[in-house]
Amino acid sequence: MDNPSRSERSRKAALSAALTIIARDGPGRLTLDAIARESGLSKGGLMHQFRNKEAVLRALLEQQFVHFGEFSKEFRSKTANSSDQPELATQIATSRELIAQQYSVAQAMLGALAQDPGLLADARAGDAERIAEIKAEASDPDLAVLRWAAARGLALMAMLRISPIAGDDLERLFARLSDDSRWAALEQAEGKTVPQGASKT
Repeated sequence: MDNPSRSERSRKAALSAALTIIARDGPGRLTLDAIARESGLSKGGLMHQFRNKEAVLRALLEQQFVHFGEFSKEFRSKTANSSDQPELATQIATSRELIAQQYSVAQAMLGALAQDPGLLADARAGDAERIAEIKAEASDPDLAVLRWAAARGLALMAMLRISPIAGDDLERLFARLSDDSRWAALEQAEGKTVPQGASKT
């Protein structure tokens, strides 16, 4: 096996071990020594990949950004011709996918953000672009953003394990958020009678 392949295999083994430790013992027990033991890598080999625990957490977060980016791209390509609001549909589905991930992944993501809040900068910028696209495709931009925010809120509560909503109730709410026809009456009532940025008098 060549060096790049060996290095990539070691990196994957380390990240998999980190998730196992987080899931089994909690993020507070994640150390380089624990990752080395769990993965079977030497401490030196592990440190060749990751200088410290924060680097492991950042790598886990970046791994998730890639996963959700690919999920969104694939979902969008399938929905482009079947939805009047394909970006909104994509983002609601992506929030739903976030809940479907292993809890250990969610813990790792939150742990990484706690260690380095600056990691949120790229996520915020990406969300701002997505919201602009959601507004542009909607007949009622405010309602579309509210649907996006509701889906994101449901996902974040589930990640933090503070949600009182689970199982069938959660699935039903996501189905309703995704169903444009369930919102048509509200869009017709609000319409675009008031220019964006103006207030009703």
